[in-house]
Amino acid sequence: MTLQQLEYVVAVAEHRHFLKAAEACRVTQPTLSAMVQKLEEELGVKIFDRRQKPLALTPVGGLVVEQARQMLAQARTLRERIDEAAHSLGGVLRIGVLPTIAPYLIPRCYAQLGAQLPQLELHIAEMKTADIKAALLRGDLDAGILAQIDGLEEMEAHTLFYEQYFVYASPESPLHGHSSVRTADLRTTPLWLLDEGHCFRDQLVKFCQLKGAEESQRCYKLGSIETFMRMVESGVGATFIPELCVMQLPESRRSLVRPFAVPVPTREVVMLTAPDFVRRTLLERIIDIIRNSLPHEMLRLNVSQKSV
Repeated sequence: MTLQQLEYVVAVAEHRHFLKAAEACRVTQPTLSAMVQKLEEELGVKIFDRRQKPLALTPVGGLVVEQARQMLAQARTLRERIDEAAHSLGGVLRIGVLPTIAPYLIPRCYAQLGAQLPQLELHIAEMKTADIKAALLRGDLDAGILAQIDGLEEMEAHTLFYEQYFVYASPESPLHGHSSVRTADLRTTPLWLLDEGHCFRDQLVKFCQLKGAEESQRCYKLGSIETFMRMVESGVGATFIPELCVMQLPESRRSLVRPFAVPVPTREVVMLTAPDFVRRTLLERIIDIIRNSLPHEMLRLNVSQKSV
């Protein structure tokens, strides 16, 4: 029994497909299948029921996969402790990032991360808050970049920056004529909002006391900030966008941006790690690189802003 075999078994259990698992592990399907079969022969059990579509775990296979995950996590922790003792800045780091943060933050700092940490293999996945938290607790992620909210107290949070929200309003919207937008003004125009479960949406709905906020979801399910911006640009309603998004806009589209009136709703973006995270030397370096890629004024909460 080898760690490689355990990794292949876990991959097949996650993907429920030998080819997809092989692609995820960057090996050929025959190699992966042979290694899994060899482990089954060694243990004297069938881990997978290959007759079912999609592939299913046998009852004993479920026990094998659960134990395999634990053994792989222990092996990973051992490697990480050795790397940390050596103050290593290499290896693999898996980070989950909110979809409302990733498109605007990652392009700002990715090149610097690659240049300053050339031995680091960085794996980034866009995920919702609940999925990041669950993946951290399972050991499937090393860190997460997300907005600070209640319910994350068991994790360790490191502040990256503070990002205020803006209103993005079509020329036909009553909001377009305002120099700044009060929460009461939001009742005068249709709003495009993300689905429930996005902290970006939930924080603003709570701060602005938006009633009937589910209306836009009946019109458009599973939308994104970028999709809703296109809807606004077509002349329909308004939506909310984060500060880093505003910085990417060409001058022609910035005419649609309106700031909130004071106090300005602002989110605290943090780097989250599980309580047993080991590689603190690497984490501190990554945090420094990210913070150095941002405008200085975003590194602290100012008096006109209110954390939501």
